[in-house]
Amino acid sequence: MKILELESNRTTYIEMASTGIINYLRDSSNKSLADFVPSEIYHMIDPYWYSWPPMEPMWFGVIGFFVSILGVMSLSGNFIVMYIFTSSKSLRTPSNMFVVNLAFSDFMMMFTMFPPMVLNSFYQTWIMGPLLCEIYGLCGSLFGCVNIWSMTLIARDRYNVIVKGISRKPLTATGALIQLLVIWCICGIWSILPMLGWNRYVPEGNLTVCGTDYFAKDWWNRSYIMVYFVWVYVTPLSTIIYSYWYIMKAVRIHEQQMREQAKKMNVASLRNSEADKGKSVEIKLAKVALVTISLWFFAWTPYTVINFSGIFGSMYLSPLSTVLGSAFAKANSVYNPIVYGLSHPKYKQVLREKMPCLACDRKDTGSDAKTQVTAEYSESVA
Repeated sequence: MKILELESNRTTYIEMASTGIINYLRDSSNKSLADFVPSEIYHMIDPYWYSWPPMEPMWFGVIGFFVSILGVMSLSGNFIVMYIFTSSKSLRTPSNMFVVNLAFSDFMMMFTMFPPMVLNSFYQTWIMGPLLCEIYGLCGSLFGCVNIWSMTLIARDRYNVIVKGISRKPLTATGALIQLLVIWCICGIWSILPMLGWNRYVPEGNLTVCGTDYFAKDWWNRSYIMVYFVWVYVTPLSTIIYSYWYIMKAVRIHEQQMREQAKKMNVASLRNSEADKGKSVEIKLAKVALVTISLWFFAWTPYTVINFSGIFGSMYLSPLSTVLGSAFAKANSVYNPIVYGLSHPKYKQVLREKMPCLACDRKDTGSDAKTQVTAEYSESVA
């Protein structure tokens, strides 16, 4: 009897322990990603995020580390670009005002974006309150918009220089400044509108960043995403592609004319031997155009897809994929200094003089021997 009683108690204890473990696991599984946010921002959390369990802590650390690397690279790279272009008299041209503005918008985007993102990744949720969430979203929208349109102004300026040539109206410092002021004003208005009632800025992804509410159910708020998509994605991308397409076409015609002229003069080339050692202007231009469009497209397309997937519900968006899309768009500010700075021949020369430790290419001793036409094209496309 004692043995039977002990066996019965043992079975009861095991059942109780098993039930306790199951209840514990059930309670843990009921926790959602949104359950860990501070109470003051509960009203900003879309119900969609309550359907996702808490993200693995490891991913918060990985994202925080990744964004920290991007932030340091972006801030240092864009600061160097601004310093080189503003401190050298030969680089203070109206056209280069667009490059400086691009570097400034990139610098400010990372300056305002990456410290809060890293801090919130450490706490694994947004801890900075509703007001700073809105300001964070506003800064991301403003500087991202200015960034995109600065690239568009650069493409249009190169189009005017190369395609229109001497028939173009020369760009003045005043003209460049007016264009930049218009861009800043329009982008500022678009960025403020969500704080005035047309859409809103809310925590998104793993709830460590804030952006526009792309889970809005009403068409009034959805329309902001759609119109903003046309203004910040379709129009700039179409302009950049259009500009570089005709730039490449113009340079191809120019190269063909040079070859025909050389054939008439019974010479191998109208260019000197040193210039012939390098790649042709046409090939260089094609590479710059391809890199520019590709980087722009790959940086902003994932986040654009995320926004449209949210408003139309065409796919499930996980917290990890959403925050990675946001971080990937921010990475655009890292390689912009490389594409628009290091590809500029005069920039590399000044960088070699002022910061020789950062100069990674050999001095081009034959650059002065290039023809005037080649120099003009190279500087324009760089």
